[in-house]
Amino acid sequence: MDLNKYLAKKNKTKNEIKVKTIAQHINDLQHCLEVLVNLGYVETEHLRKLIYIACKYHDYGKVNPEFQKRIQSEKKINFQDSKEVAHNILSLFFINSEEFEDFNDYLKVFFAVAYHHNYCDVAKTFEDKFDLCEKLLEDFNTYYVDDDCFDDIKDLKEERESILLKGFLHKCDYCASDECEVEFKNDFLDNSLEDLKNSWRVKNPSADWKEMQNYCYENSDKNIIVVAQTGMGKTEGGLRWIGNHKGFFVLPLKTAINAMYKRIKEKILNNDVKEKLSILHSESLNYIIKKHPEINAPDEYNDRGKKLSMPLTVTTMDQLFDFVFKYNGYEMKLTTFSYSKIVIDEIQMYGPELLAYLIRGIEMITEMGGKVAIITATLPPFIRDMLGDKFKYKEFIDDSVKRHNVKVINNEISAEDIVAKHCANINANKPNKILVICNTIRKAQAMYDEIVKKVKVGNVHIFHTRFTKKDRAEKENHIISTGKNEGGENEIWITTSVVEASLDIDFDYLFTELQDLNSLFQRMGRCNRKGEKPIDETNCFVYTKIDSNLISNGSRGFIDRTMYNLSKEAISEVDGVISESDKLNLINTYFTTDKVRNSEFFEEYYKYYRRIKDTPAYALDISEIEVRHIRSVDIIPKELYYENEERYESIIKQIENEEDKVERIKLLEELSENVVSIPYYDFDRTKNCKDIKINGRHYYWVLDCEYDSKIGFKADRKIQNNATFW
Repeated sequence: MDLNKYLAKKNKTKNEIKVKTIAQHINDLQHCLEVLVNLGYVETEHLRKLIYIACKYHDYGKVNPEFQKRIQSEKKINFQDSKEVAHNILSLFFINSEEFEDFNDYLKVFFAVAYHHNYCDVAKTFEDKFDLCEKLLEDFNTYYVDDDCFDDIKDLKEERESILLKGFLHKCDYCASDECEVEFKNDFLDNSLEDLKNSWRVKNPSADWKEMQNYCYENSDKNIIVVAQTGMGKTEGGLRWIGNHKGFFVLPLKTAINAMYKRIKEKILNNDVKEKLSILHSESLNYIIKKHPEINAPDEYNDRGKKLSMPLTVTTMDQLFDFVFKYNGYEMKLTTFSYSKIVIDEIQMYGPELLAYLIRGIEMITEMGGKVAIITATLPPFIRDMLGDKFKYKEFIDDSVKRHNVKVINNEISAEDIVAKHCANINANKPNKILVICNTIRKAQAMYDEIVKKVKVGNVHIFHTRFTKKDRAEKENHIISTGKNEGGENEIWITTSVVEASLDIDFDYLFTELQDLNSLFQRMGRCNRKGEKPIDETNCFVYTKIDSNLISNGSRGFIDRTMYNLSKEAISEVDGVISESDKLNLINTYFTTDKVRNSEFFEEYYKYYRRIKDTPAYALDISEIEVRHIRSVDIIPKELYYENEERYESIIKQIENEEDKVERIKLLEELSENVVSIPYYDFDRTKNCKDIKINGRHYYWVLDCEYDSKIGFKADRKIQNNATFW
């Protein structure tokens, strides 16, 4: 059969219509396979042969006359269920089972081809439309397909080679269809890191890799857990562990990812990122367009990241680990990770649900042959137990540098204490950058109001997540600037947990509420970060009494009761200077599996872990999957909208008429500058003023609410009081 006579693809662009024959498309897939083989990602010749066969036959079913009629038509013709059968089913009739030495090999190829699309229930459609299949293919030489094969492949669906075969088919098909490179080679990272070290030696001839960084390099062929305090170069350690391999760097927050991407791009890769480094999160394309305009064709560049084709990717866990739900097509991600190295940063920051997804994903990756490194400042023993015995574990502690002198106060956080310290520092001409961290935005706003009344100068600021995009960016830049400057600006910043891991800041004093011990040590890392400031007096004030409504009690509260009580007991032992070893010992003593076994955290973790582990393949559709259950609403405060109404209406019209994707995103960014993301429970529908739609699609609500650029969005008190947390 001459496959050059039959079309497989027809893609419309602004300027032309591109068509590909089935033969051309198959050749494109086989080129993708060749690239993967040459990179060493296909581990055996036997697997390569099976992938080759699957690539060859996956689209044969498109020769049927109904498909050809649709694809060749100048007018759009919809798929008609009564006349046509999905091509992945029809392709099965062209595969000769007798050409395989092992019938199981035939079944693996059968499985990959049959399920390389999710248009329908394949087995049921095959049974119901067998006669139609034969009719559609009556002019072609075909082979008998036994419906028993669908029962036979049930045991093969989650077998390792079957997963790899189907995953590689997906990957080749996906990239061939979009005419993009399936993988780019990492032959640069080791040299780039050596160049970085040599740049240090310009100023310091004796500069070299630190012990932790060398450990990562020496154990780059192993799964490792590294616990290392701030300042030991965890980023470079993780990159040295990846080396000249395909790698992913997973961080918990978008702000941290943006900062990491910028750092690697500028400091290690000298801005040469086109075929080397990608950033991947829910707003990565917007970020690239806005912050890195020097990158040409940003949409194409971002697509490479989404296709997991780049050698090095900085990303969030939800962009990668949705494969644990085993939706149809999950094999492509898992196959990619089978030849990748994944660094997980600050694993202890995830809640029980995300942690369950993460750990189950780590298990699946390592079972497939991928490598994982967990690099973190602290790691509770119970999480280490959850991870199992596949990891080589090492702690790196330097007690020669003391950073924190702690005073524990069994009371609520006090504005009077903060203001008194502020004034005393001014009188003594001491460095006076004070960071205040509250457990909730509501508490932070109340604290801000109280301190402003007492200080009565313009050096008090607040930072949290309930600001407009524009105001939040300005505040983030301001707090980073304050936190990096040496010297003694007299500033007080009231914040929330948003600063725990996302911002590289360094303050002179910390006043914080207790949440849990891991969170506390992250917060303390924002004070005297480099250990270069004197610690002869208290620089960290920890308040252990918190709002009881925040502590878990059935459906209420978000702070785990057991974790909080253990943390309170642990930190109560501290009075004065605390070393890095002391911190680690407290974590290791108080957060064992035995001590947290009865916590709600533990219970929730195993509930989610068992659920996803027991879910059979293809039980869930990808549209049903949501890794992060974020119940939020994007709103524009009423006053801000009507101040800009004429400009907004103009932008909306421009967006509706703009065909260029990048330009549309730029306009959408301009439209969203006054958008605030608020929890769903703070959204009062009775106060909707306007529904902003673009081409009939909803984007934002205009809300009659209290908003101030200094303090942010303030929820209605009645709604607040009914919320489970704030």
